[in-house]
Amino acid sequence: MVEEKFFPDRERLIQALAHDCACDLQKGIKERGQASFLVSGGSTPEPVYRELSKRPLPWARINVALVDERWVDKSESGSNHAFIEDCLLQNCAAAAPFLGMKTPHATAAEGEADCERAYGELPRPFDVCVLGMGNDGHTASLFPHAEGLQAALDPASAKLCSAITAKQSAVTGKHTERMTLTLAGILQARDIKLLITGDEKLKVYREALLDSDELTMPVRSILKQGLKPVTVYWAP
Repeated sequence: MVEEKFFPDRERLIQALAHDCACDLQKGIKERGQASFLVSGGSTPEPVYRELSKRPLPWARINVALVDERWVDKSESGSNHAFIEDCLLQNCAAAAPFLGMKTPHATAAEGEADCERAYGELPRPFDVCVLGMGNDGHTASLFPHAEGLQAALDPASAKLCSAITAKQSAVTGKHTERMTLTLAGILQARDIKLLITGDEKLKVYREALLDSDELTMPVRSILKQGLKPVTVYWAP
């Protein structure tokens, strides 16, 4: 159930992914009067969000929510909340309601219950979930061998959100404490879009397809779940 959409350059990828997201969100609005759009941080999706922000969609009826977050305040470096406000919630999309994950609690574990309640109020099924992938095979904040990973990867879990403590690496940086959608939460999306660019990540993606060890490469939990369609977007 993995479809590959590979493009010769990033500009064509950006336009195609923005178009596909817009169509899926409009479909949700047509069917239910509102839609839910789950978004990841990172430099790779940034131009897609900037392009989408200019699309004249009924943004006031599109609920934008984070896929994951570093446990930092919005004013701190690395905040996905601030990133999405800056690159997506602009132009036409400034009208969209937005749900972040960071709560006032000192730790992600303490904030998990409040985050769970808030996400439980989002319209479901979620219409679109945009995911990225790191060179270590993580997606969302589902990091290899992280504390809390095994429970977060349980597809039968009733939880949408989970506190995660990653093993510090060059990929995680100093912010190892995270909040993330669980696999079960991601699987409540009707359409999962995995965005990767560059030859190195293409190699990691192909490696992920060859084995089933999800704790080593958590992106496998998305690629091999077999319940919801996944579209992989790639450009050099």
